[in-house]
Amino acid sequence: MKKILLVTLILSALLQSDVFGQVTKTGTTAAKFLSIGIGPRANAMGGAFTSVANDVSALYWNPAGIATLTDYQAMFTFTSLFKNLDINLNYAAIAIPAGSAGNFGLSVTALDYGEMNVTTELYPEGTGERFSAASYAFALSYARSITEDFTAGITIKYIREVIFNSSASGVAFDIGTIFNTPFYGIKFSSIITNYGSKLQIAGEDLLVRHDSDPTREGNNETIDAYYKTDKFELPLKLQIGLSKEFEFLENQRFTLAVDATHPNDNAEYVNIGGEFALFDNILFLRGGYKALLLEDSQEGLTLGMGLNYTLGILSVGFDYAFQKYDYLGDTHNFGMILKF
Repeated sequence: MKKILLVTLILSALLQSDVFGQVTKTGTTAAKFLSIGIGPRANAMGGAFTSVANDVSALYWNPAGIATLTDYQAMFTFTSLFKNLDINLNYAAIAIPAGSAGNFGLSVTALDYGEMNVTTELYPEGTGERFSAASYAFALSYARSITEDFTAGITIKYIREVIFNSSASGVAFDIGTIFNTPFYGIKFSSIITNYGSKLQIAGEDLLVRHDSDPTREGNNETIDAYYKTDKFELPLKLQIGLSKEFEFLENQRFTLAVDATHPNDNAEYVNIGGEFALFDNILFLRGGYKALLLEDSQEGLTLGMGLNYTLGILSVGFDYAFQKYDYLGDTHNFGMILKF
């Protein structure tokens, strides 16, 4: 784990210097689905969750958050993205406590774009043929407590994007930490997300017939060849988070969180969010705001709620989040967490 901390510091320095020292490249990264927030609890809090992460959804937001879990947790979420576009995001994960050996996690992300018509210049309304596109991420996480107040975690994920008969794949890492500071109960987090290989699309859709020398007669004019596409970086991010819990009345709690994000494909921005836990952690009311300080942002207000019910050794939580988008239509996110 000391090596993990060393790598975190080195990568932070690199991100601040070379990688992020370039002009903003909005919309130029591959596998952008990796930037879509997972879990209605975190999304309802405006994505300000890297220091709060204390359930199985930490596998996405900050793997260090699963280090303190003492029970098994499973999570399933469904998100319908943007009105009338038939784009669905599904996520499933499980966190496995292993005592002094640390804790482990497995997760799968699947983004389905649905079926579309194949169109050409001669048939702009469609050829009658259909194609589909999808994006996937399969992840393995590990986390443990370094001290009583300091946890660290790492995630390795295999990424694959598919469109028609072509695809691209790669590997990426998330490295995160959470520190319970001695200052008024404030938590501090840092995480580097999607540090890995570039993606390059390849496949049968790029197959063409090629004449290597059209000035010569008698040579082979139908040599099979492939177009070579560019390689694109993953949506790399450095995030810093702060959060604090406030107790009020009896068995009531309010959590306030702020996250600052430094991406490689956009300008810096800040997320802010809060959560009321009422009636001894049975009812949860959440709200937040995404992408503060980001010019021309299409995101903004987030709202949500959750219910938690315990049946013996089994605890079931149901969560919902609403996210506002200016032009693409609002997003509704549903999720369930099982603790056993």
